[in-house]
Amino acid sequence: MTGWNVQFDLPAGYSIPSAWDAVMSRSGQHYTFTNPSWASPLAPGAGASFGFNGSPGNFPGIAGCTVNGAPCGGSSEGAPGTPGAVSVTATDTAVMLTWGASSGTVTGYRVYEGTAVKATVTATTATIGGLAACSTHAYTVKAYNAAGESAGRDATATTAGCTGGDGNLPRHFLTGYWHNFANPAVELKLSAVPDEYDLVAIAFGEATATPGEVAFTLDPGLAAAVGGYTDAQFRADVQALHQRGKKVILSVGGEAGRVQVASSTAATRFADSVYALMSSYGFDGVDIDLENGLNATYMAQALRSLRAKAGSGLIITMAPQTIDMQSTGMEYFKLALSIKDILTVVHTQYYNSGSMLGCDQAQAYGQGSVNFMTALACIQLENGLRPDQVALGLPAGPGAAGGGVVSPSLVNQALDCLAKRTGCGTFVPPRAYPDIRGAMTWSINWDASNNWSFSKTVKPHLQGMP
Repeated sequence: MTGWNVQFDLPAGYSIPSAWDAVMSRSGQHYTFTNPSWASPLAPGAGASFGFNGSPGNFPGIAGCTVNGAPCGGSSEGAPGTPGAVSVTATDTAVMLTWGASSGTVTGYRVYEGTAVKATVTATTATIGGLAACSTHAYTVKAYNAAGESAGRDATATTAGCTGGDGNLPRHFLTGYWHNFANPAVELKLSAVPDEYDLVAIAFGEATATPGEVAFTLDPGLAAAVGGYTDAQFRADVQALHQRGKKVILSVGGEAGRVQVASSTAATRFADSVYALMSSYGFDGVDIDLENGLNATYMAQALRSLRAKAGSGLIITMAPQTIDMQSTGMEYFKLALSIKDILTVVHTQYYNSGSMLGCDQAQAYGQGSVNFMTALACIQLENGLRPDQVALGLPAGPGAAGGGVVSPSLVNQALDCLAKRTGCGTFVPPRAYPDIRGAMTWSINWDASNNWSFSKTVKPHLQGMP
């Protein structure tokens, strides 16, 4: 109920000189009370109260009471039942919603976006037009009659016209980082990446002395650790992954990365240098993993320039730290929203972060839990990114991160919670996101160190998602 209006009559000789928590008006012995401007909408089952002073004493009572035009005593028939499941059809500028009929007496149906009524109909379908291409909208359908409104049935719809490249990646896919360096994890040649991985991010492209420029060379330490690995062999392995149906992108940055794009000149140099590496090595796109800050304006310019060179098949992913996606005012979040039309997916790193607030803003959830993954992913899902642009980034096992290591089965549980609102912890998202894109892990090498537990657990689950 977005607003309320209570009216009743007083007997002759009685009056109400003042009231509180309501706006009062009077016409003779007829009084009207409406919600104050600061009052919040009332959810199903919620209530509101107001008070008043009567004069003189020995108040005898009121007559003809109504709430929003219906008798204060309610209707014997009750409010309608909840509408059936909502199906969605979308064009570039409109969304058509169709739902199952409610039980009981139904006067009509209202379609809400937030608290705003977008359509009022008597049939079980509604079309909402005038929408922007590639825009996501969360709707709630409610039936109503004289007794009130039913509980709502939620649906999320995205208009057509999205041009973000995904390189023909699966509907739900697994991403892993491959180390171009030696560390305590298992060193691997690129050819050793198992089939469970759909997208391989080469870690990392690094900065040069020229602002914005990105360079990549095979690390000699890694080459020695795997018993010899030449640049030509690496290039051949990229092509071999392509022949296996995999995509390979260059990740820029990392924990020690110093790539800076803070001017138009640097943005141009970024696009030129990354495109040259894509052309040379056969990379399918770029991953932005700048953990030392970025400028959303100029990085967006750089990525749009790269897109103009590489075409619509360009894969663009991002791997922000958890703190970078806490609000739309953060630079990473601003970047994601500003390139939403060409962005493939955001793999937020749900680790090494401590406790963080979720989209409910109710409490700080501890990392390493289903609540943490789902409540924080909800921030992106409810603030502008499409579900197919959101994935969960987790460590592949012990040793891969200082905090936030989870059992791969919990990653599957979090994916189900987001996709179907089943298997959730104490946090339950406000709606289901069946298009949630998948998962990322740091890293393929750490997965190898932990008997491939992550990929062998998460990938089959992704394949089984609707």
